[in-house]
Amino acid sequence: MLNSLNQQISALSTVEIYGTVSAIQGLILTVEIKNKIVSIGSRCIIHPNFDEEDTHAHVVNAAIKGEVVGFENDHVLIMPFGSVIGISPGSRVVFEHGIATIKPSLKWCGRVLNALAEPIDGEGDLESGFEEYPLQATPIPASQRARVVDRIDVGIRAVNTFLTCCKGQRLGIFAGSGVGKSMLLSMFARHTECDVCVIGLIGERGREVKDFIEETLGPEGLKRSVLVVATSDESPLMRRQSTHLTLAIAEYFRDQGLSVLCLMDSVTRFAMAQREIGLSAGEPPTTKGYPPSTFAELPRLLERAGPGIDYGNDLVTHSKNGKEKKTGYITAFFTVLVDGDDMNEPIADAVRATLDGHIVLDRAIAERGRFPAINILRSVSRAVPACHSDEEQETVQSARRFISTYEDMADMIRLGAYRPGSNAEVDRAIELFPHISAFLGQRSNDITGGEESFSRLKSILSN
Repeated sequence: MLNSLNQQISALSTVEIYGTVSAIQGLILTVEIKNKIVSIGSRCIIHPNFDEEDTHAHVVNAAIKGEVVGFENDHVLIMPFGSVIGISPGSRVVFEHGIATIKPSLKWCGRVLNALAEPIDGEGDLESGFEEYPLQATPIPASQRARVVDRIDVGIRAVNTFLTCCKGQRLGIFAGSGVGKSMLLSMFARHTECDVCVIGLIGERGREVKDFIEETLGPEGLKRSVLVVATSDESPLMRRQSTHLTLAIAEYFRDQGLSVLCLMDSVTRFAMAQREIGLSAGEPPTTKGYPPSTFAELPRLLERAGPGIDYGNDLVTHSKNGKEKKTGYITAFFTVLVDGDDMNEPIADAVRATLDGHIVLDRAIAERGRFPAINILRSVSRAVPACHSDEEQETVQSARRFISTYEDMADMIRLGAYRPGSNAEVDRAIELFPHISAFLGQRSNDITGGEESFSRLKSILSN
């Protein structure tokens, strides 16, 4: 504790960097500053100008946090985390030293935070840890990471068998609106084997936040979880920062040698927030209005999830501080809200190319009443078949073949154009498909382990 306090004291500066607002355009403040120490990502405090008789002063914070997002000639471009109401030319801007960091603690489990790492659950102040974690950290170099080999049980039959996931793997959940991705995410949150769950609700509807906490997680689920919330009405800077905060907290738990489940809903809203920031700062629009920074930020964000440093199977002494360390993992599921059910739209395409697999939710399957509405033929886990035994892989391949055969003939079967007995494989697919479809459907409160999932699928194929 004393060492941590000494570090904080030594980091203090006697120099105050400040400037004044000279112009406001949209969400961007142009600030005149004499000291040129500030850089992209620097934080600041904006002090609005209010007259004593201003009747609106009581509804606006006395000071608003902001971030440097660009430069224009000799001026600094700043975007505030809150509303620009009350800010006017001449408003004083005081810049903070260093980069934005947090000090997570194991006692953060069970808490709900906003994008600024402030508690919003009414349970009192957060207890800070001793080690600082930057919000926008650099991913671990690929050569130092542990391999992704050990299976993780998510409690969902379709994923445990056809889309088997491993510790440290990153998968995307691709779906249009109203197809059930929030329900699938809630099943991961409740059923997945992990030490701690870090959940980022990015640009979420305000109504759904409390529903997610009280109904989806419940008291038991919340005990092992940390929630970061940025609702849709908050500024793009808050929505973007909430994604970085989610990953920073997950990195802290990973570095403690824990198996971390990171759920983020959704990456698309992060991309939209980055688009608003980039366009406001003057970046040129490209595909569907997204600036180049959006496609540069996506892999930097997604690559932060995954396995930690490879310390070996047993606890070893870490050379930096003499403490024993073991490899931790961040197993991540990122939802992607596809525009118009187009799985090849720019954000979906960029995310799919970066992750270790994708789960596609199909509107046609959802309309038939089967949830989770996973399209097995369009989904893939890149951990398969390496994580399967020969028997398991043979079972999965046989089931996929029957699903594919049925889907190829589905239109003819529904029209009555197919004559039974014409093809033995098609006849077998017609016989098995209702049972396989029932196997893939699962209620949100139902849980099926990995071994049981394979056993049930094998039993269906052997009948």
